[in-house]
Amino acid sequence: MFNNLSDKLDKAFHILKGHGKITEVNVADTLKEVRRALLDADVNFKIAKDFTTRVKEKALGQDVLTTLQPGQLLIKIVKDELTELMGGDVAGINLSGNPSVILMSGLQGSGKTTFSGKLANFLKEKKNKKPLLVACDIYRPAAINQLHVVGEQIGVEVYSEPENKNAVEIALNAIKHAKANGFTVVIIDTAGRLAVDEEMMTEIANVHKAVQPNETLFVVDAMTGQDAVNTAKAFNDRLNFDGVILTKLDGDTRGGAAISIKSVVNKPIKFIGTGEKMDAIDVFYPSRMADRILGMGDVVSLVERAQAQYDEEEARKLQKKIAKNEFGFDDFLTQIQQVKKMGNMKDLVGMIPGAGKALKDIDIPDDAFKHIEAIIFSMTPAERSKPSIIDVKRKNRIAKGSGRKIEEVNQLMKQFDQMSKMMKMMQGAGGKNLMKMMGGMKGMPGMR
Repeated sequence: MFNNLSDKLDKAFHILKGHGKITEVNVADTLKEVRRALLDADVNFKIAKDFTTRVKEKALGQDVLTTLQPGQLLIKIVKDELTELMGGDVAGINLSGNPSVILMSGLQGSGKTTFSGKLANFLKEKKNKKPLLVACDIYRPAAINQLHVVGEQIGVEVYSEPENKNAVEIALNAIKHAKANGFTVVIIDTAGRLAVDEEMMTEIANVHKAVQPNETLFVVDAMTGQDAVNTAKAFNDRLNFDGVILTKLDGDTRGGAAISIKSVVNKPIKFIGTGEKMDAIDVFYPSRMADRILGMGDVVSLVERAQAQYDEEEARKLQKKIAKNEFGFDDFLTQIQQVKKMGNMKDLVGMIPGAGKALKDIDIPDDAFKHIEAIIFSMTPAERSKPSIIDVKRKNRIAKGSGRKIEEVNQLMKQFDQMSKMMKMMQGAGGKNLMKMMGGMKGMPGMR
């Protein structure tokens, strides 16, 4: 996420580190590179220029040139301005209705239907709500089927009328159904449309007027950069939506939409999508995102994800095993599953302060653990519970059974003792410990 922007900003700040004395000239040079980095990230030129102007004014106003650590102070000012540019405070979602009605809007292919499912799952699991998904895309039968598949996956009912071609009627009927059956939230998934399509824009405006939603959310693909911002403005002029959802932030996004969309439409980013799974949804915290863009990590979000997967009873059992030196490969597999549930590996690494740089040359694919799992699954139950019995003959059999090289089995065995110690440190779920664990994985099967 934003790796290219982070690298360029880091290089910009290196201009200051290369000088024993900080002057107005090299501060100006640094901010010139910061502006260039923002433009490369597809941030609007005026926004980038205004941003660096404000940073320079604040920097000089705080006597940066005379401080002991001017570079750090300048980075802090940039971080504060980035936070403010992206919205400042976290924006909540309005769930005051009975039921609460949320209208989803966006372009075709923006990930709106998938995110509707993610939002329903989030409200169900995190907010103890009973959501109803509504299929209001009257143009694509596949969209209705897709929403039903999503609903079945997360255990949420989907309301649809496949033969009805009146989106307003479907939405109103769905709300009646929700009231009659005790649903507390109604999420209406509308057809993807182009802002220039007057007929379809009129349709969603009519749905909006008829249902009077508590929240109107605009879903935008973060990978479209400045185009996303322009589209958001066109939709906002027509719908006056309440907030923005940024999807596909786990992809090769340059970051321009996340950084500048708030200043263009004056509406907050409320949620972000960070993967394909139904739990790959995060509340958008501007300050945390600014930290990540500047390579400072996001330990708070990392800990929150760890806590979401934390099982107190399992943790107690594991601690006893570690204390008795009984930590085996079955326990290791359980820990791998918990880490995988926290999100994709690249995203997790980006949350660890300094990890982006430290692990920059390590390829961490989303299926990073598959080779390790294959090796472990090729062990007998006795071998998994007591790794010390694995001799050369057993290693050869495990290698053949898993389709891996004997060297990879040796690597895993060699590092298992170290991993046992790492898992003991991981009980605190600290970013530093996770980074050590990730560092310890370098050279293991699947980690290049």
